[in-house]
Parts: sequence; structure tokens; C-alpha cells
Amino acid sequence: MSLALSVSALRKTYGSVTALHGVDLEVDEGELFGLLGPNGAGKSTLVKSACGLVRPTGGTVEVAGAPAGSERANRSMGYLAELFRFPEWCRADELLELHQRLAGSRGGASERSALLEEVGLADAAGRRVGAMSKGMQQRLGLAQALIGSPRLLLLDEPTSALDPAGRRLVRALLERLRERGVAVLLNSHLLSEVELVCDRVAIIAAGRVVAAGSPDDLSHAGGVEVETGAGVRVFARASRDEAPRIVAELVGAGEAVYGVRVLRSSLEDAYLEAVEGT
Repeated sequence: MSLALSVSALRKTYGSVTALHGVDLEVDEGELFGLLGPNGAGKSTLVKSACGLVRPTGGTVEVAGAPAGSERANRSMGYLAELFRFPEWCRADELLELHQRLAGSRGGASERSALLEEVGLADAAGRRVGAMSKGMQQRLGLAQALIGSPRLLLLDEPTSALDPAGRRLVRALLERLRERGVAVLLNSHLLSEVELVCDRVAIIAAGRVVAAGSPDDLSHAGGVEVETGAGVRVFARASRDEAPRIVAELVGAGEAVYGVRVLRSSLEDAYLEAVEGT
């Protein structure tokens, strides 16, 4: 499987401030990769380095095998910034046509129509940006990021302005992109969204990757909860494999057992543990 994004020993300093300390990160083709971390952790610097908007102090960044910022890399990538701004007088279809010209896409009207439908804006082609809600503008931003069928999509807080229905639409879109082999680097503070959709996650704190793996890998067993006739009992240090023994001992002691549940920590727990440890 080829790499959509390869970050090796990436360092970036701004004067006396070091934003990234030798970060290594790889995103496979067709992988949904979540990037988590507190404000100031270096996430945006990493994303801007991948876009070619920030020049690294050291290390390398490649997009689809090409140096970040090169014409080949830019043609392989789509990007939606967190604080994007579109001209309010511009209609949705006009905006996409402009970005087609900037990206060198020859998809024409059929591409624009398909992208608007993909993000749930099929009826808004003639609507001006200024007449759209923030959530609609955010979905329009996703459409422009998909122009030219990029191999890698860099999304910075793409669901921050969306209601639950809008976030579900975006999750479904990301899953379709995975099926097409499009890789996505998702920078988000919504841990529940990342946990639902991402294959792997990297947690960055103080410019370093402090934890990485699948959401299941990062979470861990948090004990066994047993519902008995005398109430709920929690065995905080017990693992899943110990549950049968615990139930057998309770029954042997004359307790009635009505339910057993293996507790797991959430991605939020793993995030707080990793960040607070730095």
C-alpha cells in the first residue's frame, strides 16, 4: 500500500519557539487518520507543512511521493482550512468553478454538480455564500477541497459548525472516500467524531507525537461491572478474561448475578492521559 502522506523527523521553529520536535507520521492510501492535540500543540503547523504553506526547519514531508509544496504534491491534495473565507457575493457554483480553474481540473459542470450533491448542497448551486449558514459554507468548503479527485484530503476542524445531521453527513462522506482509496488527515477537537470514523489516531502535545494507534489500541480495559441482587459491583482492576472467574465466585458465594459488562476507557480518557503526561 502506497503512502498518501509521509512525515519524517519534521521540525519547525519560529525564532526561539519550537513548534514541532522531529515528528514522524505516515498516512496510508485510503486511510482516515485523526490528528488530536491541545491548542498550540503543533497540529496546524504540521498540516500547513503538508500543504507547503510552512517551510520545515528540518526533516521532510511528502504527499503521494512528491515533496510538499511541489506542483505534483498540490495536485494530489485537497485542503479545507479551519478559518476559511469565501467571497460572500459568489454563488456556490461560481466558487467551485473558480477553484476548478485554480486546481487545473477539467471536470466542468458535471464535477461541480456531483460535488454539491455529495455534500448535501445539490439545491444550492445558485445561492450566494453570504446567504448560507456557517454549516452550509463548511460543506461547500468540503466540496471545493474535493475538486480534482485528490489522493489526500487535509481537513482542519471540518465539522465544527455542523449540527448532528451535518456531522453524520460528513462521516458518511468520509467513509465513501475511504472506499475510493482517498486518504484523509482529520484535525479535530471532537474526539467522539474521530473515534467513530478514524482508522488510526495520533495525539500531539508540545510539538511531539505522544501516542498513536487505532482508537481501540489507545483505549484499554477499565474493569468489570457486575449487576447483582445486592446492587452493582465494580472490579476496577479486572480484565475481560477475569470476568468468568468473578461471576463464578459471586454465584458460589450465594449472590444472584443479572448482568456483566467489561468497562473500557474512551479515546477521551486516552487523550487526557497522554496530554497530561507531557
